[in-house]
Amino acid sequence: MKSLLGKKGFTLVEIMIVVAIIGLLAAVAIPNFMRARDTAQKNACIANLKQVDGAKTLWSLDSGGTGTPSWTDLVTAYIKKTPSCPTGASYNINALDADPTCNSGIASHTL
Repeated sequence: MKSLLGKKGFTLVEIMIVVAIIGLLAAVAIPNFMRARDTAQKNACIANLKQVDGAKTLWSLDSGGTGTPSWTDLVTAYIKKTPSCPTGASYNINALDADPTCNSGIASHTL
């Protein structure tokens, strides 16, 4: 018979300690990743709103318009394609004297 004393391996306690440490690291890291994702989405949305506002200004200068431009007025002439919020929402162009808005319902997505 072979003796089990010569075999090497991890004990159950050692494996449980490693799993606990990994769980602790995940508990710290996951909220930071979520916050970074939300910040990136907010910044992308604000950049899109600035681009729509710039396109509105150019449309007003080129056409002498004073009303509210439509997406067909802005897209392809001043913007490559219709932008959308990274959260999946769409944008309202609004009148020339008002900033464009995001329909996501998140208060920080404003110009």
